[in-house]
Amino acid sequence: QVQLVESGGGLVQAGGSLRLSCAASGRIFSINYMGWYRQAPGKQRELVAGISSGGDTNYVDSVKGRFTISRDNAKNTVYLQMNSLKPEDTAVYYCNCNVKITSWSTRRDYWGQGTQVTVSS
Repeated sequence: QVQLVESGGGLVQAGGSLRLSCAASGRIFSINYMGWYRQAPGKQRELVAGISSGGDTNYVDSVKGRFTISRDNAKNTVYLQMNSLKPEDTAVYYCNCNVKITSWSTRRDYWGQGTQVTVSS
């Protein structure tokens, strides 16, 4: 019912930048929280950054000052601008959205398919 399509991953040298996008489509009444998670090989998935419907943001300490999350509510899209990338940022990045499909339904989390970000040293 709801699809999340991510784009923008790739290979970049340390110090470089990438911008991830995640567009939600399908039956959507409202989107509350939107976030980006990442999972590196052998590690647990972690929250990188999140943004509320009102624009409040939160970041994991390791990316503060380097990454910026933003959203376009008209397009149901969330972005992650990643600057000053480091090899330790290498991971699969996943988009997460908390969605209501009707005014009376409960909220549910949806996930994107993931996009690979590789930072070379």
